[in-house]
Order: sequence, then structure tokens, then C-alpha cells
Amino acid sequence: MRRLFWLGVGVAAGIALTRKAKNTAHAMTPAGIAGNIGDAVHELAGAIGSFGADVRAGMVEREGELADEVERRSGVTPGPRRRPDARARRANG
Repeated sequence: MRRLFWLGVGVAAGIALTRKAKNTAHAMTPAGIAGNIGDAVHELAGAIGSFGADVRAGMVEREGELADEVERRSGVTPGPRRRPDARARRANG
């Protein structure tokens, strides 16, 4: 029974080491390196998108705070901001 246990442990260790060596060897090939770079770029793009979303959310929150402060100090409710191109379209047509 003891020998069978150690045989099983040896087989499992051999399979695990073989897979690890195969994955490591693949990571050193040009295709493996390209895959790693592709994964890194994809992760970076996700992080940049998340950062942009956080910045936009912060801007909206801060704009609301500023509008509340303007209303509190002056009694004037700030209206929605208009884009310059919208004014030009209204003036021209």
C-alpha cells in the first residue's frame, strides 16, 4: 500500500513538472511572448478605461458640488452648459 501511494505521488509530480516545463518553454517562444504582450496591452487598456471612467465620475460629482455652491452663494441656479458648436448651429440656422 505504501509503495502504491509513493508511486502515485511520483506520477502526479512528474505530470505537474512536465506541464510546468512545457508552459515555460512555450512562454519563451515568439508566439508565447506575443501572447504575453497582448495580454499586458489588453490589461493596460482596461486599466486606462477604468481610470477614465473614474475621472468622469469625479468630474460630474465636482460639477454638482460647484453648482450647489454657486446656487447657495448667488441664488442663481446654473443651467446646463452649452457646447460652442450648438450655439453656432442655432445662429446659422
